[in-house]
Amino acid sequence: MIPFSPPRIDERTIAEVTAALRSGWITTGPRTKEFEKRLAAYCAVEKVIALNAWTNACELVLRWFNIGPGDEVIVPAYTYCATANIVLHVGAKPVMVDVLDDFTMDPDAVRKAITPRTKCIMPVDIGGLPADQQQVMRIAEEHRSVFVPNGEVQQQLGRILVLSDAAHSFGARIGDKRVGAIADITGFSFHAVKNLTTAEGGALALNMPKPFDNEALYKHFNVMSLHGQSKDALSKMQTGAWRYDVTMAGWKCNMTDLQAAIGLVELDRYDSETIPRRKAICERYNAAFGADARFVAPVFADAGREGSYHLYMLRLANAAEVQRDAVIAAIAKREVSVNVHFIPMPMLTIYKELGYRIADFPNTFNQYSREISLPVYYDLTDAQADTVIAVVKEAVAEVMG
Repeated sequence: MIPFSPPRIDERTIAEVTAALRSGWITTGPRTKEFEKRLAAYCAVEKVIALNAWTNACELVLRWFNIGPGDEVIVPAYTYCATANIVLHVGAKPVMVDVLDDFTMDPDAVRKAITPRTKCIMPVDIGGLPADQQQVMRIAEEHRSVFVPNGEVQQQLGRILVLSDAAHSFGARIGDKRVGAIADITGFSFHAVKNLTTAEGGALALNMPKPFDNEALYKHFNVMSLHGQSKDALSKMQTGAWRYDVTMAGWKCNMTDLQAAIGLVELDRYDSETIPRRKAICERYNAAFGADARFVAPVFADAGREGSYHLYMLRLANAAEVQRDAVIAAIAKREVSVNVHFIPMPMLTIYKELGYRIADFPNTFNQYSREISLPVYYDLTDAQADTVIAVVKEAVAEVMG
């Protein structure tokens, strides 16, 4: 059986986690702080805070920006449910828009969706390919006159906040900048299946414009993520520094040093090993599927951006949803694991019951109904990739003739 996306766990990873265990620091400690510094340097931003998941990290941003009941947050209909779930968590309304053929948010649809209630836009980088974050930032600037601020932070920014969902795209580039250095705030995921994993985990790259102080913002999110406590465990353990205060009813979503130990290993070899191998696999797939009229190969790069090669989102050129599902079943019989990214949010029970209709997002459904994600991971061999290719073509021939 060829699995879909197992993490890379080797002796170096095991040694670093063992060293963390033996150090006595298994919660937030020196490894987490070092991981944050190295993430910030990698993304070329002032500060990054590492937390326990993309979901909690980005929810903190919505809460910090005072988004709540009566507010709207624009999200693509084609994304994992977490993108919109956190909007519901704070009592606001997710306003869904359709996507382009590359799976990313349609900027024209964003413009049409903006109202005086819009407080945030969340472009989503699908499969590692960045959304047009620069255009979304321009859209936010263009609509300053429409923005109705609520509270000091919103007044200080004076426009819609752009919170990038970069759960798939760590290391991707837009122009000469890495993802993380364009949107106001960028949320990364380090879940087990991501290019860079910490088992579970996430981070926020803080890139707020002046007059915001990203160092002060980092400290604020640190407090928010620790029940509002003024000092983390590392600070409290310094000689005579036990006394702390609680300044807000915060949340609990800090990263641990065990997670950061894995992340430090992965970050160290990310550009030299991880991305080149994933790119080579995707190019091998492209060579096999790109010239075959039965398939539509995914976009990994164009004149303005290059993705992180997180997913290989193959589409069947002329398949209906039921045929796509039958192809997946035929692939599974041949012991190759594939996936679908994602079931669009308007097709999920929670959002259907809230009144969202997939018919309102025709291109989202068109892309989803034909999509099959193929295995891409560091330890996938060329021979295994060739097996995947052969199996997919066999399955399509079996189902579609």
